[in-house]
Amino acid sequence: MKVLVTGANGQLGYDVVRLALQTGHEVFAATRHELDITHLDETRRVISMQMPEAVIHCAAYTAVDAAESDADTAFRVNAYGTRNVALASEEVGARLVYVSTDYVFDGCANQPYSEHHPTAPQSVYGKSKRAGEELAQMVCRRLMIARTAWVYGEHGNNFVRTMLQLGRTREVVRVVDDQIGSPTYTRHLAAALLALSEQDVYGIYHLTGGGHCSWYDFAAEIFRLASLPARLEPCSTIEFPRPAPRPAYSVLDNLALRVNGMPRLPAWQDGLRAYLQEIGEYKEGNVDV
Repeated sequence: MKVLVTGANGQLGYDVVRLALQTGHEVFAATRHELDITHLDETRRVISMQMPEAVIHCAAYTAVDAAESDADTAFRVNAYGTRNVALASEEVGARLVYVSTDYVFDGCANQPYSEHHPTAPQSVYGKSKRAGEELAQMVCRRLMIARTAWVYGEHGNNFVRTMLQLGRTREVVRVVDDQIGSPTYTRHLAAALLALSEQDVYGIYHLTGGGHCSWYDFAAEIFRLASLPARLEPCSTIEFPRPAPRPAYSVLDNLALRVNGMPRLPAWQDGLRAYLQEIGEYKEGNVDV
């Protein structure tokens, strides 16, 4: 199968490209240099030249806090850029997998959000990603929306890398314990995205690591598996004010995977262990596993 991946040099896109090549797919890895999704004519030209059977749309504006003061850019990329990719994909008959986010929900729930729960984004970033979902649904029939959360991988900055650095350079590291979600390893997510792209299973899917935890719990497991010397302390979100509101609870129920008989992603703890092994930070002899 020929796959076109947008945002190919990003944290997720990098692993999607790598796994697609490893599994025998023909891949066009579209970085911003090859494809600026904010230009409709360029998007149509590139996708029509490549004629992919599937497009995995990873390109996004992900600066959550900056989006609060730069809504135009967030919507230009996440909403109308996604519309452009959806239009071009529809015109060549390609399946489209659009990577979306837990930020489309309000974060006020006390049980996991299914794919059919009403959306209510609270941040500019979340609103722009939800707008991308809506625009793609309007113009593309072969569409799969894949919402994910708390993503980390080898190719990029992320929470795990930050904790590894702070855990070695500070005596005390404080992490919020009142935001709950599901950490998701990019290699596991990439496999799920590729599986979607190979099938005519259109609709909305939630793709996250199994289980859930707080950021503090996540950090504690990172410290344990990497044998970091710093002391970890919990704190509240209100102690670390940010421009964009964070969902207090953003656990996603992978309902659509279950009812369609598709494999769910491994538990978040397994993803973290695999990631630390990948980057050489897993201290197997120093922890109980």
